[in-house]
Order: sequence, then structure tokens, then C-alpha cells
Amino acid sequence: MKLFYSRTSPYVRKVMVLLAETGQLGDVELVPAAGSPVNTGTMPLDHNPLGKIPALQPEKGPAIFDSRVICRYLDARAGGKLYPSGDALWPVLTLEAMGDGMTDAAILMVYESRVRPEDKRMPEWVEGQWQKVSRALDALDTTWLAHLTGPLTMGQVAVGCALEYLDFRHAARNWREARPNLAAWQKGFGQTQSMLDTVPLE
Repeated sequence: MKLFYSRTSPYVRKVMVLLAETGQLGDVELVPAAGSPVNTGTMPLDHNPLGKIPALQPEKGPAIFDSRVICRYLDARAGGKLYPSGDALWPVLTLEAMGDGMTDAAILMVYESRVRPEDKRMPEWVEGQWQKVSRALDALDTTWLAHLTGPLTMGQVAVGCALEYLDFRHAARNWREARPNLAAWQKGFGQTQSMLDTVPLE
């Protein structure tokens, strides 16, 4: 299989953590790709017409995207390790959606400063994106904290990757302030080997 990836992408990181945790790293050839919404660069357009990564080209059939679909595919390929069955699946999928949603908002904040001309930037829009992140952080610190414990799931992986992306791109926001429970969880989760091996690099 071929995985089109970037070491800075938190969505790619989710896939890399899953590959490590399910023993599939050796089954994937990593193909670097980079670009933005205004310059597709080397994005794998033949594999994902949306011009995004990750994109996975399996041994047979069409390419698979986005990260949530890739993760489900690879987890099924490994025998279903990180997505539980039955009613336990729904909190995991919701946690994964929450992690990805935080990441979506955080990336849009980056694009606002990197892609949009300075005279057209909207600080209010950036703050609106951060409010999405902030509300999710508060929910994770309280309502959802219990779902972050126990056997490893893709919900935990998505949240962990999102939190460390906030550290990577928005450290000045200090998401840990007033969220001691979530901060303590992330401190421990970030020390798992698969997370240490996938720390984003410029």
C-alpha cells in the first residue's frame, strides 16, 4: 500500500499511530505530499480529487480517503483493534469526530494567517474557530474524560493528535489552562511510543 503523507499533518498522524499500534507500518510505503487550498503543490490529486492528505492506495481498488475512512479500513484489515463493536462504538466515533473537529478549526486558523492576504484577514473569524476548539476542550475535560480512559481506541488517538497539534501550531493559546484533567490525560497519553514516534516536524 502507499500512504500519501506529511509529517506535520495531524490527520496523517492518526493513521501513523494506528499503523504502529496494529503492526502494519511495514505494509505501507510513505509518499511525501504537500500543498494548500490555493496551491495543490504535490498533493495526490489522482488519488484524492479533493487535494488532501492522507490518501491511501491499497493493493487493489481505488484510493481511500479521508483519515477516518482510512483508519476504519486499516483497523478492519488488522482485525478490529481500535474500534469496538456494539454500543461501545458510538462514543469512540464521537470522540474521533470531536478530535477531528478541533483539528479542522485549528488548521483553518493557520490558513487564515498563512494563505489569506493580511488586509483581508478576519480576527473575529479566527476567534470563532478557537471558540469551537475551546468548547470541545471544556467538554473533554469534564463530560468526556471517562471515555478517554481504558483500552486504546481511535477516539483517544484523534483527541491526542488534536491536542498536540494545538501545541504545535497554537501554543500561545495555552489550552491546558483551567483544564487540569485533560492536561493530565494528554501528558500520559503523549508518552506512548506511537505518539513519541510521530511527533510533528517541520
